[in-house]
Amino acid sequence: MKPGEKDLRRLVIKAYHIDHAEYGEENKVDIEGNLTVHANADCFLTRKEEIASVSVKIIRPGEWNVFTNSMMDIIPISTKVLGNIGDGITHTLTGVYVILTGVDVNGVQTAEFGSSEGILKEKLFPGRAGTPSENDFIISFDVTFQAGMGQERHAVTEAHKMCDRFLQEFREQLKKFRGESCTERHEYHDIARPGKKRVLIVKQVAGQGAMYDMHLFGKEPSGMEGGKSIIDMGNMPILVTPNEYRDGILRSMQ
Repeated sequence: MKPGEKDLRRLVIKAYHIDHAEYGEENKVDIEGNLTVHANADCFLTRKEEIASVSVKIIRPGEWNVFTNSMMDIIPISTKVLGNIGDGITHTLTGVYVILTGVDVNGVQTAEFGSSEGILKEKLFPGRAGTPSENDFIISFDVTFQAGMGQERHAVTEAHKMCDRFLQEFREQLKKFRGESCTERHEYHDIARPGKKRVLIVKQVAGQGAMYDMHLFGKEPSGMEGGKSIIDMGNMPILVTPNEYRDGILRSMQ
């Protein structure tokens, strides 16, 4: 740093690459790059008055020519090891993403102003910021809502929470990975520069209801637990730091 500058926050993100994914009897990830996905996802279902069933499918690299229901979210598997969102140490998996999709029992897609169901390779551009690359594994977490529930905010929120419980099983294991064994390491600092211009980036987020919502301040990167809806906060402006943004303090539910 230059004289007079102040390091406000230090964030270290350590990545562990996944090379293999398969079905099994539990959610499991190891430091050698192997991921096992629980074949029966209905065990994460708790509120059957809103959600009828859920299924999990592994979409392998090069197999994007498959139908998916309307996409509600694309979620990395990341966890806090030290500190809070925006500082300390975060562990994350590369080579794999989770896509949350939804439809109701009558075939009505989960959407408000337009759904995104269809052949995956025609609906998702690979390699963009926040999207899987063509070489990544995709875990499809597909929710079937009860009739009409795919347009109800409380039901869609429950689907996100259910997927979050599914992800938390991987996160708890990822927390215990040895830091020196990571395949990538990135370090970011929030630097205060007195006397310099102060820059504010304005990001417009969704806050209308159902899948048009935004959760912030979860306990885990891109997580639901402990988070608050921008709707419940009155759609008021919220300040976040650059490192909080990098670390996944926003959970976009659309």
